[in-house]
Amino acid sequence: MWNNRDSNVRRRGAAVSLLLVFVALLAACGAAPGAATQTAETVEVFVGDLSANATASGTLRAARAATLESSATARVSDVPVRAGAQVAAGSPLVVLDATDLELNVRAAQGNLRQAEAQLADLVREPTAAELAAAEAGVESAQAQLDDLLAGPTAAELAQLESSLRSAEAAVASANAEVTNVEGSVSAADLRAAEAQLAAAQLQLRAAEDANEELADQASHATLQAAQQAVAAAQARVDQLREGPDTAAAQGSAAAAAARLQSARAEYERQTAGPTAAQRAQAEAQLADAQASLAQLQAGPTAAQRASAEAAVEQARLALADAEEALAKATITAPFDGAVTTVYVQPGEIAAGPVVALVDLSSLEAVLQVDEVDVGGLAVGQPATITLESYPDTEIAAEVASIAPAAGASVTGLVTYDVRLRLGESGLPLLAGMTANATLVTAEKRDVLLVANEAIQVDRTSGTYSVRRQVGDTVEEIEIVIGLRDNQFTEVRDGLAAGDVLLVGGEVESPFGPGGDFDGPGGGGPFN
Repeated sequence: MWNNRDSNVRRRGAAVSLLLVFVALLAACGAAPGAATQTAETVEVFVGDLSANATASGTLRAARAATLESSATARVSDVPVRAGAQVAAGSPLVVLDATDLELNVRAAQGNLRQAEAQLADLVREPTAAELAAAEAGVESAQAQLDDLLAGPTAAELAQLESSLRSAEAAVASANAEVTNVEGSVSAADLRAAEAQLAAAQLQLRAAEDANEELADQASHATLQAAQQAVAAAQARVDQLREGPDTAAAQGSAAAAAARLQSARAEYERQTAGPTAAQRAQAEAQLADAQASLAQLQAGPTAAQRASAEAAVEQARLALADAEEALAKATITAPFDGAVTTVYVQPGEIAAGPVVALVDLSSLEAVLQVDEVDVGGLAVGQPATITLESYPDTEIAAEVASIAPAAGASVTGLVTYDVRLRLGESGLPLLAGMTANATLVTAEKRDVLLVANEAIQVDRTSGTYSVRRQVGDTVEEIEIVIGLRDNQFTEVRDGLAAGDVLLVGGEVESPFGPGGDFDGPGGGGPFN
């Protein structure tokens, strides 16, 4: 907020002449009207430069400051900096665990390679072997369709008929065998077998008696042979009594009948012509083979190429995202500066702010300027500041920006932030230092200037006048004034360079320092 006003004048041309003029008392007979009647100082109107200044207080703030945050919730692996450290742009500040992020990058790289390979395979020219294989596929499908429509050849038909006749003959033969088996047992055969059994039993009793009388190796062998003969004769009698075994013959006949049925079905299928389904399937296979050959010869369609290229681009973007996420796992300094705060330590989980830093080389003075005074400022106007920490050193500055909107008010005053860009000072400046600024609010060059104490003010009319001395004559001249500071005032009309004006004497309303007029020209620019 502005707190006072002051100004500096750079004089050019003639310097102000302060002359002490002693005016003698005029003789009563020769006194001229309007002549000075007392001793007075004089000043001379001159051409010079005039500027109006104002002062304000504020603080030093960094134009570049940042509080860096973790882009994802992750465990902190390393913190290579501490508060107060000076870091260069790009220096690592916090390193997060990147195991999963590295896996994501490798997976994305693999997906990109696969998509690029598919695109390359799609757009490459077909080889001679691939064309030959596709052409062979068309020929094979065409031949299958032609064979289906043409039906069996004479040789194939003869083969089908031969197979059918062979199956019929096999059925007849099997049936005959069943008949033979069924009629193979007679009464004579059964009587003969029973007679053989009776004879074997007699021989067995004789062998048993002989063995009882004289048991030796020969009698024992004869006994075993007689027993085996009885068993064999008994088995034959039992078999003949049960009747013939026709199961095997009947099984053979059934198998022959099944083969005959299959041969007849195949003969009918081959000689009846293709069904609609068979023809449709063969035609579809031919169409597929022809389409594959045509696509191979013509290359990919625009849609296929666009789809493959889109897949490559999508994989590339996914890789870029994965790489960016991996890069963000190492939080680096965005600019040269000093670390002010470290919020995390190794082993902790980062889920927000991790490091704050400030660029001390970007410090600027920020002032809060009252709305009454902000209209006299413009970007680029020169200024000087002094710091409470270094009150004896002036730092050159200029207005860098004026806030377009008023800031928050705690006193009821409307103020605007005005930022000053600082020149070289060689001082160890720190953010937050209190700054006292002097700014030029208005400036004029090569204008007529007159000392404030030579100007008189008429409070009633609001006019300004001076007493100009011409020789021994003093005349009151009304003037039009412009810019004024605490020493000099711009004269827009009424005087010329070199005019001599009286100062002091009987002055009704002094205009210079110590005067009580607070009208136009009271330290600011005039319109």
